[in-house]
Amino acid sequence: MGGFDPKQLQEMVSVARRQYEDLMRKMQETVVESSSGGGSVTVRMNGQKHVLRVVIDPEAVKSGDIEMLQDLVTAAVNGAVQKVDEAMKIGDLLGRLPGIGSL
Repeated sequence: MGGFDPKQLQEMVSVARRQYEDLMRKMQETVVESSSGGGSVTVRMNGQKHVLRVVIDPEAVKSGDIEMLQDLVTAAVNGAVQKVDEAMKIGDLLGRLPGIGSL
């Protein structure tokens, strides 16, 4: 039975820390946009899934259909979340972390 190797554990922690920092940097640098209603609503979001900006075409407001506008905002936000997920490829990134790829 092998003994506990503190140096190996320290190296694993160091690698995991570097990969975590890389992931955090990528999340901050990643910016996506999604629109709905033919561009009536556009959402800009970063890799941390923080909404950075919402743009609503004034014509979409003129209709007075609040429910439709709410649906367009929801669709644009959901589309942006999907794009962030695709851009970040979380499963691929986690698979490279020591001990997680084998789960």
